[in-house]
Parts: sequence; C-alpha cells; structure tokens
Amino acid sequence: MNTIDETNYGPLTHLIGHWEGNKGEDIAPEPDGTEINSYYENIVFKGIGETENAESQVLSVVFYSQEVRRNTTGKLIHHETGYWLWEQGSDTVMHSLTIPRGMCVLASGPFESTEKKSVLNVSATIEEQDWQIIQSPFMTKNAKMKSYVQQVRVTESSLIYSQTMLLDIYGKEFDHIDNSKLTRKA
Repeated sequence: MNTIDETNYGPLTHLIGHWEGNKGEDIAPEPDGTEINSYYENIVFKGIGETENAESQVLSVVFYSQEVRRNTTGKLIHHETGYWLWEQGSDTVMHSLTIPRGMCVLASGPFESTEKKSVLNVSATIEEQDWQIIQSPFMTKNAKMKSYVQQVRVTESSLIYSQTMLLDIYGKEFDHIDNSKLTRKA
C-alpha cells in the first residue's frame, strides 16, 4: 500500500474525515406495520492508500466505521464497518460493508465527481452474480435482504445519504429506508 499522501482517492476524497449528524430517519418494518425512528450518528472515514489486484487493477481504499443511536433513548441501533473503493481509471466505485447481524454487502455503481462534490450510487441484489448480498441462514429465513441501493452526496462540509433495503420480513416485502444528513466535524 502507498502512503496516504501519494494516493489519488478520486471520487472518495471528500469522504475522508469524521462526520456527525442528528437528523437521520429510519423507516423500519414491524410485524404490525411500520416504525419510524429518528437517529444520530458518527461516521469516520480513513484513507488507507492503494492496493493492487493481479498486478492490473489499482484500487483506492477508504475504511469506515459507522455508529447509529436512537435520538429518543441513545440506544445503539446500528453499527457498520466497511470499505469504499474506487477502481482507478474507471467510472466505478464499490462499497463493501458488514453489519453484526450476519450480513455482508458488496455493492457497486457509477459516480459523478467534481473538485467540490461527489455523488456515489451503488447497488446489490441477492440474485446478482457480481454485486451480492450474503446473509446468515437466520437472516435468510427471517429477514432476508433482497436488494440494497444507496446514494451518497458529499461535499467538503456535508454528507447526505439515502439507502433502501428491500426486505422479505414478517411474511411480506418491505422497503427499509434510511436517510441522513451529516456535517464534517472540525
């Protein structure tokens, strides 16, 4: 891996740093309908350099950790770790994430990037051969994620994301939606 100073993070550049937000909205399934929760969160993105695959693919790598808590109680409701990757010289970003519910996602898609902002769009489905969702047998049986779609819009001072996970849960399909706006911590 190269040192951080030498790395071209391309569309991931604006992510790097510590972000905080307290206006997140989680629309989650319940057995008898829908639950809407507001949340606050911290996300820390750290550039860790470049890596090569098979001596022909060069990836810029950003590691992150996300912690989400309910505004009403302060209870931890979500923790996530993963990587954002940019395949240098392509129009593709990748997002690999793990949550401690026995679930991993490898999503990919296009991006738009300028000096002042980046818009990252990724998706994965359970049926997709290349960009997949992997989950434990319990999750597959009781709360199967069928698709994952995320958009992240980031500038020097704000990070806004929206993500939708299509779940097969409680005998029906449900769009579990999270939206949040964060600001860069000084």
